Amino acid sequence: MEENTNASKDANQLNTFVDRIERLEEEKKELTADIREVFSEAKGAGFDVKVLRQVLKLRKMDPADRAETEFLRDEYKKLLGMTE
Repeated sequence: MEENTNASKDANQLNTFVDRIERLEEEKKELTADIREVFSEAKGAGFDVKVLRQVLKLRKMDPADRAETEFLRDEYKKLLGMTE
């Protein structure tokens, strides 16, 4: 009898997890569509979406990591003769 109770509890818990994941996946899909729309608006306003994505990536970094990345990028550009 206890096995049936545990199996039922496990099934209910699993079902709850699956339902939550499905709901979050749907929300993620909606958010992705919203983000795509904002990028489209930015492009329509004359902004370069590719650069905008790079700026967003840099803003997510902590200042030390961002400084290191920018330093290395500049060093690589120098080594490749890409600086003016």
